[in-house]
Amino acid sequence: MPKATTPQPERGPGPGLRERKKIKTRQAIRRAALRLFAEQGYEATPVDRIARAADVSSSTVFRYFPAKEDIVLTDEYDALMAEAIRERPRDEPPAASLRHAVAELLGPSAGAERDELLARLALVRQVPALRARMSGCLADSGALLGEALAERSGRAPDDFEVRVAVGAVLGALREAVFHCLDHGLACGLDESLGDGPKGTAGTKEPKTPGTPGRPSGAPRATRRGADDLATAIDRALDLLSRGVPL
Repeated sequence: MPKATTPQPERGPGPGLRERKKIKTRQAIRRAALRLFAEQGYEATPVDRIARAADVSSSTVFRYFPAKEDIVLTDEYDALMAEAIRERPRDEPPAASLRHAVAELLGPSAGAERDELLARLALVRQVPALRARMSGCLADSGALLGEALAERSGRAPDDFEVRVAVGAVLGALREAVFHCLDHGLACGLDESLGDGPKGTAGTKEPKTPGTPGRPSGAPRATRRGADDLATAIDRALDLLSRGVPL
């Protein structure tokens, strides 16, 4: 997904105090938003309510996320994947490097970040506007991925073969994610929450005596979901490395 819109990190061995504060603010906004989306639905949650829940102003929310959709769709995974690719051996096939990078980002050590990613993907599955916007966000992802792959091959990012390779990889990643989104449980959605039809995220079940209401359109990500998503992506990249059998 595209990188979140935030000021650039300070130079040096690690983030400085100001950058750490920015990271915490961005995380607080996203977590507050995801909590509200689960409680009352994506469409029913305005930005000013997200701002209040995160204890920031609406202008601060828009400084980090220019549109509400960006809270769900933007993250740092593209930059992390590009960095992981650059750290792989130079003589390793690009598809193999990508598979290692994905395994690193979605592996057990990812913890809460991985679970948050799955929760965001669950929202994309349910909200048509997010799914449509996700398809249009791949250009930013392609730019970072193209730079990383071009460096490995000693070519320019706009080299024809690099662009074709990036397009193939992005298509494979997109279809792997969409495959999981389209199959619900395969993406790790906890269907015991009583998901409604697609596009009904956030509708609530009627309360009954002694039973608190719960959001019917806010599926939770499960640990199995991360494994299934990683497996689907690995299969897609393996197809590219072996050649798609048509």
